[in-house]
Amino acid sequence: MRVPAALTGWACAALCLASCSTAFSHGAGSVACQDMQPKHLQAQPQNPGTHHITIHTSRSSYLPGDIVPVTVRSSRDFMGFLLQARRVSDHQIAGTFVSIPPHSKLMACFQEADTVTHSDKSRKRNLAFEWQAPAQPVGDIRFL
Repeated sequence: MRVPAALTGWACAALCLASCSTAFSHGAGSVACQDMQPKHLQAQPQNPGTHHITIHTSRSSYLPGDIVPVTVRSSRDFMGFLLQARRVSDHQIAGTFVSIPPHSKLMACFQEADTVTHSDKSRKRNLAFEWQAPAQPVGDIRFL
């Protein structure tokens, strides 16, 4: 039985421009795990009216344990980001990332490798990840 998933999400609240801060140039800290706010000095989420960032996957459903390709695309360069897969039902983090692009690193918010952030302040525009679904069905997923 296939588990339906809302695998296409919006990233405006999750991807943050970290151009004014050197304190977190090596990625978001664990303080960002719950609310996905980076707590960088002077960093602001990108304005969805002027910065078009999308999170996309070619899959609309998954099975437990499946590997799902995820891409983050932007119309403009950005430096910082924080990416998680969350259950739609209760907003809990779900699954793990098994492949990440250069200039990124894995974090452990709830479990090892469940979150990805930037590892430096290099400019980024198109990023490709692979996410592994949990071993047990968890329902719809949204990437943030």
